[in-house]
Amino acid sequence: MTAPTPARRLGFVVAAAIVVANMIGTGVFTSGGFQAAALHDPGTMMVAWVLGGVLALCGAAAYAELGAMMPEAGGEYVYLREAYHPVVGFLSGWVSLFAGFSAPIAGAALAFAAYGGAIFPALKDPTSQKALAVGLVVAMTALHGFDTVVGGRIQAGFSTAKAALIVVFIGAALLVGGGDAGHFAAQGDGLATIGTEAFGVSLMYVSFAYSGWNAAAYIAGDIREPARTIPRALLAGTALVTVLYVGLNLVFIWALGPERMATGADGGPIVEVGDAAARVLFGDGAGRLFSSMIALGLISAVSAMVMAGPRVYAAMADDGALPGLLAWRSARGVPLVAVLLQGAVATTVVLLGDLAKVMRYVGFTLSIFAALAVIAVPVLRVTRPDAPRPYRTWGYPVTPAIFVAGAAWITYSQLHLELGEASYALGTIAAGAVVWAASTWWHRSRPAS
Repeated sequence: MTAPTPARRLGFVVAAAIVVANMIGTGVFTSGGFQAAALHDPGTMMVAWVLGGVLALCGAAAYAELGAMMPEAGGEYVYLREAYHPVVGFLSGWVSLFAGFSAPIAGAALAFAAYGGAIFPALKDPTSQKALAVGLVVAMTALHGFDTVVGGRIQAGFSTAKAALIVVFIGAALLVGGGDAGHFAAQGDGLATIGTEAFGVSLMYVSFAYSGWNAAAYIAGDIREPARTIPRALLAGTALVTVLYVGLNLVFIWALGPERMATGADGGPIVEVGDAAARVLFGDGAGRLFSSMIALGLISAVSAMVMAGPRVYAAMADDGALPGLLAWRSARGVPLVAVLLQGAVATTVVLLGDLAKVMRYVGFTLSIFAALAVIAVPVLRVTRPDAPRPYRTWGYPVTPAIFVAGAAWITYSQLHLELGEASYALGTIAAGAVVWAASTWWHRSRPAS
């Protein structure tokens, strides 16, 4: 019995909402403390957030061309397979299972648990934190294992609420909040740290916060009029989030200042930076309310990633790169086995993981494959010049070059300063290469039927 082909039932609003939901999540509400500990200077911190938005927009412009050219589910897996070699596509899909979706899902779930502990101090103990995070992963896996359209509509609602929360928070902070403009005074070496390896690692945290700008490409097989809808969704969603991120981090610095962000009650960087800022600006009651709303936003981020990731694994299975069972879709068009596998991997990362390490691991790994995908734009223009391109990358070739340069800077900085998580990332890639080689050998050694 042939599995049903996924219908193209998602429009621009849902596609853009998935981009927004994938982007607004763990990073922006948790990475400010780590960034402050590395840079100290508020001006340098804001440069990193603006530059992160520029890089995301440059990447989205390149992905828009690729997505319109190849409107298939799978994202980088499809682009790298076509531009380079099937093994490169396979490695990107392999990495997506671990660093592209499962680890970020786990990170968002751990951040959700951290904010849950800020709201209800009784839930701050490690056992409760892990239980909250695992419960969220299980719930979202169940939701998106049921139906694509239902999950997509819920996703659009979550995304609208999350963007509205940030707008209201920024507006309220400026109108009635009790911040301190003195927090923007230059600290330490000021802007002199721009260009250093410390800035590169800080930009990695920022890039992690912006990750998700390519989300619509992963569900291209479910999107109506993909040649028109995918570029609009990628660029509109990324631009909106960039504006929100810059405004939100200005408010965080105004409320707390870099020194307080870098040194919380336990002596380390503040993880629940949104909670701490809201309490300073509006008092404890408003702080708890804002933390509750951030927790809802983190639910949205988990939901969006749980929805997008399995389309990559299903596309790989359709090509024979992964077991065919992962391509099986339910009567509602959901790649159910892929959804369940992703949920199992994410749950394992939650149980074994640490939020800061997860962010560094994800940021490093995704920088490599996103850069390869952006480089695929000029590669395919040379190797497939006659292929239909309903959308061409804005600012080409400058915008792809800016993105690749930023990714190279992040990769070099982390290899030099944060080798631990970089080694995990390289190990993931190496393991994927071994799996590819073993699978290729197995298929070639089997007798022809």
